[in-house]
Amino acid sequence: MKQAATAEEFNVVDSVLMKRVFYAFAALALLSLAISLGGKWFGRSIAMAGYTDDTTVHRVVIGNNVIAVPANTIRFLQARRDGLASRLDLYLRYPQMDGYSEAARDDFNHTGMAKNIIFLSFEPQMMSRDMSGRFAPIYSALIDQPGTPGPGGTMIYGFSEKSGYLNEVLAVAGRAGKDPFVARCLSGPSAEESLAPCERDIQVGDSLSLTYRFPRELLGNWPTLDAAIVAEATRVLKAAR
Repeated sequence: MKQAATAEEFNVVDSVLMKRVFYAFAALALLSLAISLGGKWFGRSIAMAGYTDDTTVHRVVIGNNVIAVPANTIRFLQARRDGLASRLDLYLRYPQMDGYSEAARDDFNHTGMAKNIIFLSFEPQMMSRDMSGRFAPIYSALIDQPGTPGPGGTMIYGFSEKSGYLNEVLAVAGRAGKDPFVARCLSGPSAEESLAPCERDIQVGDSLSLTYRFPRELLGNWPTLDAAIVAEATRVLKAAR
């Protein structure tokens, strides 16, 4: 009787032990799979460095404007959604005017020789005039005359010491029948360290301001650049209903 009971106890213990071993191996297998999948996802996240190649179009509402843009042109993860926003930041490859993709990876990672990424910010209009409109009443009184010839027919002016624009210059070019093209650019070491040291703002949509920053190398072709920005803004902007 004792031997039979002992054998039965061993069978029970052995069965329980085998179940525990089986569950342990199953858990390890699931953990290994999760680590593998997670590692691939995390590795891709690191490789993307905050970028996305997702081209899903998001409709972002600012005031009475709807901005319809693909996710891969939106700079920040939290902004890649539909709905209301106070500001929208984008980046585009010039002159293609497209967002991040495998083909454009080197451009967005700035590993090539050319600088061709433009940064755009849409936000409610805070001033009655855009940068071109501010030249005559404001900027003209803050710059030192005479200027020096710059690329693309521009004149480059330094700001006076009391202007508040430290380490910046003003690029100005005449336009027939319009206010002049005007852009502020960083100067000196700050300009060398910046990927997009020049900045210009224009009025678009319904009481919306669009500020775009661009490499100084593009200043020499400012008419084409400015026209491309205006065309892109017109394309992505819709009236809110």
